[in-house]
Parts: sequence; structure tokens; C-alpha cells
Amino acid sequence: MNVLNITDQLSLVDETPLKLYSLAINAQEAAAAFLAAGTAANTVRSYRNALTYWSAWLQLRYGQALGDAPLPPAVALQFVLDHLARLLDNGSWVHLLPPSIDTALVAARVKAKPGPLAFNTVSHRLAVLGKWHRINDWDSPTEASALKTLLREARKAQARQGLNVRKKTAAVLEPLQALLATCSDGVRGVRDRALLLLAWSGGGRRRSEVVGLQVGDVRQLDADTWLYALGATKTDTGGVRREKPLRGAAADALAAWLAAAPADSGPLFRRIYKGGKVGTAGLSADQVARIVQRRAQLAGLDGDWAAHSLRSGFVTEAGRQGVPLGEVMAMTEHRSVTTVMGYFQAGTLLNSKATHLLDEP
Repeated sequence: MNVLNITDQLSLVDETPLKLYSLAINAQEAAAAFLAAGTAANTVRSYRNALTYWSAWLQLRYGQALGDAPLPPAVALQFVLDHLARLLDNGSWVHLLPPSIDTALVAARVKAKPGPLAFNTVSHRLAVLGKWHRINDWDSPTEASALKTLLREARKAQARQGLNVRKKTAAVLEPLQALLATCSDGVRGVRDRALLLLAWSGGGRRRSEVVGLQVGDVRQLDADTWLYALGATKTDTGGVRREKPLRGAAADALAAWLAAAPADSGPLFRRIYKGGKVGTAGLSADQVARIVQRRAQLAGLDGDWAAHSLRSGFVTEAGRQGVPLGEVMAMTEHRSVTTVMGYFQAGTLLNSKATHLLDEP
């Protein structure tokens, strides 16, 4: 497969003016297609960022807009070549995005810094492009066999050089307890403790699910059990309410937060201002991530912490404690066994007899 010959099917542009107004309009219209297809709003925000980047890159690279027609496979191939670092025979790494375009993307604030993108970022943006084509009933350029081969070989090459896909640190039981131990700072600590325990004990909830919870979504079942209800989520867009249990420490933490910040309606987890005043506005998804990161810093924990640490930590710890995979997936609502198995197997291996073969009987 000669990928460079395939990409020669379309002429490239070294430099073209980046029209920021049309860039925003193109991305907004593309994102609207996802909303019309019933995609969750929090997911659409992520998709809009990817589509904004696609729109800017297309303008600069091809002088074209992300518009009303499907893109050919050559464009998706060029996107990979432009953004993934590839190893040359002399041991150096290269990507094909011209420096002038790289600089323009950074200046437009659609790219954080010059240089290649991470494999996960490229994969996500290709996935968004593919979904955008499918909801428009177009053939997706991301289904081209040449593109799949290129991605597979690129990932192998990066893995051989130690550039493995980075995962967030999983908050298994011990680091979770360290995070909770920092929650002694008044009403903020009460809120953060309740948030951490609901997100972790309640099935490893995504940050979008945590911030989407309303006061009316929780109810006390008995002295030791609360239930919270999920509506539309990333993997279940039907909006049917599904209740999940909170028991023990998680139930106690939720009760303490509702007592400290009583409310009849509105977001369950709300912002806190100076002096410990609880506001009416809910937290953003980014603030959930910052809470995890702040607590990890206060606890002196090393690692790459984020909101996803709670989800991966729940699954890993469940595997560690021998919880059946089916019960774990019933709580997390993972649809893909492949996705959840990586974390689950890591947890089961922590207590496997195979890791203690040198121990004395």
C-alpha cells in the first residue's frame, strides 16, 4: 500500500486564510446533526471540538469547508499522515503537517501546541468524522481499508518505540481512601466526599452523568441505602430512568451533603463560593475532573488523575475483589465487553495465584 500515492488524488494547499466565522458556523452545523440524531448533549460538546478542528484543518490544507458533501478517503489518510508521528529509518520522527498550518491552527486556538497529536486524539477525531458521515447517510472515509491499515501499522510502530496509549490512573480502593481523607475542609469537603463516593461506588459514573444528576434524582430507600436515577447517558440515549444503589459510606456521604446544602430542586452537586456559600449553579464536567486532581494533589498521590480515574478504578477494584463481570457492567452500563475487560482483568490479576508463585506456602 502506497499511502502517499493515494493522498495525491486531491491537491493540497500550503497556506490559505483561515476564516474563523465560517469555521464556527461549519462546526456548529455539523454538530447540530448529532443533536438531531439523539446524541447526548455532553457528547456533542466533545464532538463539536473535533468538528471545529476538522473544519479548520480542511480550510488550511485543502481550501475547502466541512460542508454538505462526503469527504473522500484520501482526506482521512492525509489527516493521519499530517498528525501522527512516524518513525523514519534514521530513527527520527516525522509528521507531514506544514509548520505554517500548524502555527495557524494553534493561533486559532483549535490546537493546544505545535507538533503531532496523540494516537487517541487522532482516533477520536476520525471516529467523529465517521459518525458525522453515517448520520448524514454518506459513505464514511474512515471505513477505507487503506486507512485502517495505516492506523494499525502506526500504532504498532509507536508501541515498539514505547509510545503506548496513555491511560488515566485508576482510583482503586487505597488511593480512593486517600482522596477521601482530604475531604475535611468544611462544606466543600462534604460535597467532594459525596461526589467522589457516588461517582465511584455508584458504578464508576462518567463526569457528564455526575453533573447531570438533579436533587430529584435521588431518594432514600432505607437507613443504609439511597437510590439515584440515571436518564440519558452516553451509551443509553433513550432517557429511561434507571436506578442504581448507594450503600454504606456512599449513602452516608450523600445524606451528609443533602443535609449541609438542602435543596428542593436543581443540580445535585453545586458550586461553592468563598466563605463556604453553596450556590445554585451546578458543576461543569471539567470541574469534576479538577476536584479529582485537587484531591489527588492534596493526598500526595502520583499519577495522571482525572474524572475517568473513578470509573476505571471502580471496574479495576471490582475485578480485584472478584465481582462477576456481568454485575459490574450492570452498574457501569458499559455496552462493550472489550472496553471494560482491560480494567477488569487488571484487577483480577492483582490477586491471582499466578502472581504469588514464588511465595512460600
